[in-house]
Amino acid sequence: MKGFDPRWSDFPDYIIGITKEIWEDRKIATLHHYYSDDIVVRSPASVVVGNKDVIGATMATLAEFPDRTLLGEDVIWSGTPEEGMLSSHRIISTATHLGDGVYGKATGKKLQYRIIADCHAINNQINDEWLIRDQGAIVRQMGWDPAAYARDLIERQGGPEDCVRPFTSAIDQPGPYKGKGNDNEWGARYADILGRIMGADMAAIETEYDRACQLAYPGGVNGYSWGDADRFWMGLRASFPSATFRIEHQIGRDDPLMPPRAALRWSLHGKHDGWGAFGEPTGAEVYVMGAAHAEFGPWGLRREYVLFDETSIWKQIALKTG
Repeated sequence: MKGFDPRWSDFPDYIIGITKEIWEDRKIATLHHYYSDDIVVRSPASVVVGNKDVIGATMATLAEFPDRTLLGEDVIWSGTPEEGMLSSHRIISTATHLGDGVYGKATGKKLQYRIIADCHAINNQINDEWLIRDQGAIVRQMGWDPAAYARDLIERQGGPEDCVRPFTSAIDQPGPYKGKGNDNEWGARYADILGRIMGADMAAIETEYDRACQLAYPGGVNGYSWGDADRFWMGLRASFPSATFRIEHQIGRDDPLMPPRAALRWSLHGKHDGWGAFGEPTGAEVYVMGAAHAEFGPWGLRREYVLFDETSIWKQIALKTG
């Protein structure tokens, strides 16, 4: 861990450790040290540039969810300390909605949802980030329908002309990280599986997934076996049948005491021109920022975790339909 504080035993220890320090130990000021001044943080909802805005957003979240925890399930990473490392950090977060904020008046609802954060770090500092929260799970647990929440958010942000625009490649800001991951076989295998599925080869699910696979999908949905995987991926692709699917970043890893695993960041960009998980086709141009982790076993893909922000997709649709 050349260039990093010696108290961190390895890169996953660093990522999990600073996350706890910032959020749960209330050492928000350490963001001045752990995040670069000009960091670019991309989420499906927006692009934030600069550490000051990140600190402000962190404090606003903790005001709304003061008991929030972030439990690190896994860190799948690539790179070297000398050249920089990219972590894909999968988190289960718990929180109680105790304050007014972006989700409206405090409801007292207890929440549980997943996050995947891809962070580039070098010299003990993070300088580039891609962050996806399961907004569909969050708003459903508060009693919202994701589409209704998106429409309400547009109004609260000043209407269609003035609201915050969801992320698309057109508004992306360049950051220092230019890497694409590594060439480990497990990242390549998972990328091939998703490429086949997005290319309408749905038979890939039965040939590549373990029949007893465990699945975690947006909206806090948990499933098992081939049928649930087929329904999820079919529902997404059917909504955007002409959209372009791209693997944006690809990591595979073999680590002691862990199954072979992969982390992909991907995008689906094009028209909402089909019937699927997002209802009647509207022709809206939609950008889906997605992230996925997979674990492999002797009979194929045995665990899959996929995230995208349903509310940002519905927001793009609502901005088209009015």
